[in-house]
Amino acid sequence: MMKILIVSDTHRKDDNLKKVIADTAPIDMLIHLGDVEGSEMYIPDWVNPGCEMQMVRGNNDFFSCLDREREIEIGKYHVLLTHGHYYSVSLGPEQLTIDAKARNFDIAMFGHTHRPYFDDSEGIIVLNPGSLSYPRQEGRKPSYMIMELDEKGEAHFYQHYLD
Repeated sequence: MMKILIVSDTHRKDDNLKKVIADTAPIDMLIHLGDVEGSEMYIPDWVNPGCEMQMVRGNNDFFSCLDREREIEIGKYHVLLTHGHYYSVSLGPEQLTIDAKARNFDIAMFGHTHRPYFDDSEGIIVLNPGSLSYPRQEGRKPSYMIMELDEKGEAHFYQHYLD
């Protein structure tokens, strides 16, 4: 079993992030999909020991040294981490889906829109956990996602909302 917390667009308003980290601990990996705005220096102190950190730079991370995107392996899955603004995700995830498929990714994770999204209809999993700080979807509940790998290495995804 492996448990991964996926978040995005916290914009240095970190109370919800700290709460979610505490509520979901222990986690094996934390993925932050951008617009962390300087908190990338502090987040490693908030997670349990041994938690792997994967973060990318968002369009508001002006002075960040984080990568624009990352390619990682999670179990058997080849995963693209990106904020998404270079793929025009505000207009829809189509370009990201096309590019990620062409680059042989199994999963593409993005942020930027502040709206939860999950689709696996194109032979690739494309997801956005939404925003913990400034949600924009109907109901405007802060959101995050948990990815779990079961004992067979299969991925399962769970969308969560804060009240």
